[in-house]
Amino acid sequence: MAVEGGMKCVKFLLFFFNFIFWLCGLALIVIGVLVQMSLQNTLRITNASASGVPIVIISVGVVIFFIAFFGCCGAWKESACMVTMFAILLTLIILVEVAAAIAGYIFKDKVRGILTESFRDLVKTYPDKPENKKVMDDMQSEFHCCGALNASDWQNNSVPDSCCKNVTLDCGKNAQHTDKIYSTGCVVVLENWIKKNLVIVIGVALGIAFFEILGVVFACMLMKAIRSGYEVM
Repeated sequence: MAVEGGMKCVKFLLFFFNFIFWLCGLALIVIGVLVQMSLQNTLRITNASASGVPIVIISVGVVIFFIAFFGCCGAWKESACMVTMFAILLTLIILVEVAAAIAGYIFKDKVRGILTESFRDLVKTYPDKPENKKVMDDMQSEFHCCGALNASDWQNNSVPDSCCKNVTLDCGKNAQHTDKIYSTGCVVVLENWIKKNLVIVIGVALGIAFFEILGVVFACMLMKAIRSGYEVM
């Protein structure tokens, strides 16, 4: 009776944690879509490496979403086959996430190159494309920066008015080497902003990994109990 009661508890815990997984998967899908929209509509980054990041996030979210639903059904129906498959798939997800984290750490230095290429393209097309002009002006005003790497990215000793600390009409004319404008490039500022918020991302990832590991443990316990012939209900 004690074993049956314990397995009943494990069953409902597995169901509960799968519901948490389901929410995590849904959250990753939403985050991935928002990041993709941000890259396309705000930074307009065309580099494949950058655009691939939100796609990976969305893909992982979709996989977790369906695996969690699969796990819930397996726990509720007490199906050893479904619970076993759930444990195997979730273990594979954990391994993929670990590999992605290692790859992200190894290639983290490429972020600056991607941002530099993107911002230089924005600076180059600034006079000819109104949409890029708006993006660059918004970035410089919001992040208090000027140019890609510095204000010298702008030619003819003038900079856009959005580079000015106090924005007024034509304040950027002949102001490239003055203290009236922001001296730090947008690449440096945005890179620092990403690193600062990376702590939050890591914290969320660790939280999800914790629930995933618990899910594998509970799935293995329930699977063993079902195969041993115990009634968990």
